[in-house]
Amino acid sequence: MSRGKFITFEGGEGVGKTTNVTFVFEYLQARKIPVILTREPGGTKLAEKLRTLLLDKKSEAIAEEAELLLMFAARAQHIKHVIEPALARGDWVICDRFTDATYAYQGGGRNMKISTIEGLENLVQGSLRPDLTILLDAPVKIGMERAGKRGEFDRFESETMQFFENVRRAYLLQAEIHPQRIKLIKANQQLTDIQQIIINVLSPLLR
Repeated sequence: MSRGKFITFEGGEGVGKTTNVTFVFEYLQARKIPVILTREPGGTKLAEKLRTLLLDKKSEAIAEEAELLLMFAARAQHIKHVIEPALARGDWVICDRFTDATYAYQGGGRNMKISTIEGLENLVQGSLRPDLTILLDAPVKIGMERAGKRGEFDRFESETMQFFENVRRAYLLQAEIHPQRIKLIKANQQLTDIQQIIINVLSPLLR
């Protein structure tokens, strides 16, 4: 049995990840491809508890190093108990955020050392990397206006505009560094146009 494909979705707040993750999940299901949908931080019982801690803006101030380690602790559980078993049995995995988010939020937003993130990435993931990453990008102001319509902001969403500008810059840098894997899509266009581009970038994996 051939190994499944690992697809991740990335982007700042309010860029339409959830809508398009669901679109790809249903697109693959319609083609009778076994697929699971998951998210980060999260995906297992323990990882979801860590997600709750990370997003709770009423909790004590989380040290940047603790935040980074909690992200990778959740990721380690997620890979071991969900992602790797699914890929090994031939299922495709669609994940709402993965390690590129850590480079963007903790690297760009928190200004943490990239070498530290790379070390943890190699420790936790080994050789595991996504087959395809879809990076949805929109100006921060537009994204935050959209995000504001979803309800009360969590701990990350409550950050400053400068934080999110830094996150966006870090994401765009990741796309420059990994052009074969990361496909950049402008999220401030018609949804039908976005989804047609997504189908186009997916097609090589479906051959």
